[in-house]
Amino acid sequence: MPGLRLAFMGTPDFAVPSLVALAEAGHEIACVYSQPPRPAGRGHKERPSPVQRLAEARGWPLRTPASLKEPEAQAAFADLGLDAAVVVAYGLILPKAILDAPRLGCLNAHASLLPHWRGAAPIQRAILAGDAESGVTIMQMDEGLDSGAILLQQAVSIGPATTADALHDELAALGAALVVEALDGLAAGALAGHAQDESGVSYADKLTRDEGRLDWCRPAAELARQVRALTPWPGAFAELPGGGRLKVLRAEAVERGSGAPGEVLDAALTVACGVGALRLIEVQKAGKAPVKGAAFLRGARLAAGAVLPSGAGP
Repeated sequence: MPGLRLAFMGTPDFAVPSLVALAEAGHEIACVYSQPPRPAGRGHKERPSPVQRLAEARGWPLRTPASLKEPEAQAAFADLGLDAAVVVAYGLILPKAILDAPRLGCLNAHASLLPHWRGAAPIQRAILAGDAESGVTIMQMDEGLDSGAILLQQAVSIGPATTADALHDELAALGAALVVEALDGLAAGALAGHAQDESGVSYADKLTRDEGRLDWCRPAAELARQVRALTPWPGAFAELPGGGRLKVLRAEAVERGSGAPGEVLDAALTVACGVGALRLIEVQKAGKAPVKGAAFLRGARLAAGAVLPSGAGP
């Protein structure tokens, strides 16, 4: 089957495997759309997105509009004469004129088992909620928020040690394979979408920095999920006696010894929680290198019996 003429619309690392897979499958990349470069780092220098960097390296036509609402942008998109557009974590709303322009419409690869976890942060929300599985859904886009007809869907397990980083990479690779499969099925007339079950809808709101604060009154199992879900961003953190914060990079829930929530129970930096205790395996102070929890405890001159302040968590 001859390749399709495509536009690819994506921005972060998650989208890169899908763009590579589409090109390797023999499809023509007529144009790549990505969000404009954003200021980043200490110098606030504008940094292109991972998708933009790939497009420039491969020599694909690139557009980085701040919006697609203007008639000129919509006309330029329609003039591409596309068979389809593939959208993966693009981050801009697609108006109806954009959705209707390609012959086969616009397909989206979303990192959840829709209708569960529509929205911005499905990977992290699934881990935070203690879900047993996540997955990727390929849908035919409509004007709603992740509400289009489902074309393909595949689940993956979330284990007790699964981190957001690991799940991100697994779903990015899975999405790349599924979007190629979905395009083949659509082009052959062998794939039809089915409506989402609106009774199962849930939303994955954007993450905020304050959601990283560990509240020792909560169960240790929930705090362990918080660390796994929010590393590397926005990062889970503990308040320190006397002020300051300690970023928690790795942690595990363990059986609780006697102690009030927030109390350091041993030299391994195990902290009592509302239920159970959380052992802080790897931690980091601002401007310092990551260290083992026990090493931090020695350097900070904290001992068993010290109490970490308890803040309101997510």
